[in-house]
Amino acid sequence: MRGPVGLITEVIVASRAQIPATKEPVSLIQQDGKRPDGITLLPWARDKPMAWDVTVPDTYAESHTDHIAREACSAANKAAANKTVKYGALSASHIFFCQWQWKPPAPGTSLELIQEIDGRIAAVTEDTRETVFLFQRLCIALQSGNAVAFLATFDAV
Repeated sequence: MRGPVGLITEVIVASRAQIPATKEPVSLIQQDGKRPDGITLLPWARDKPMAWDVTVPDTYAESHTDHIAREACSAANKAAANKTVKYGALSASHIFFCQWQWKPPAPGTSLELIQEIDGRIAAVTEDTRETVFLFQRLCIALQSGNAVAFLATFDAV
C-alpha cells in the first residue's frame, strides 16, 4: 500500500489510540475477494468492527476535471459512492468508512472517524495535543498524495 492511502492507513493503525487492526484483510468478502484497506480486530461501535477503505481521488486526472470544475468535492463524492457500492456487503457486519475529504461531518465521513480516533487517543494518553498531532499526520499524508498528483500533470521533459 503506497501513497496517501497507505499513509492514512498507517496513521490509523499506528495511532496512539491502541486500536488493534489489520491491514488489507484476506477473505473478508467471499464473493469477489475485494479487500478494504483495514479492519479493527475488536468491535468499534454497536458491537461491530470497523472497516475502512481510503478514498483519495486524483482531482488533477482528466477524468475528473469536468466534474470538479462544476461542483466542489465531486471527485471525492463519486469515489466514495463507488466504494460504498463496492463494499456494500460489509455494512451488515462492519461499520464502514470510505470518504476521505475535509467537509462537514456526515455519517461515514473521515471527520467523524478522526474525531472518534481522537477521543480514543485522548482517553489513552490524557494529552490534549494529540488531536493536533493526529490532524498533522493525516494532512501530511494527504499533501504528499496531492503533490504526487500535481507533479504528474507536467509532461516528462
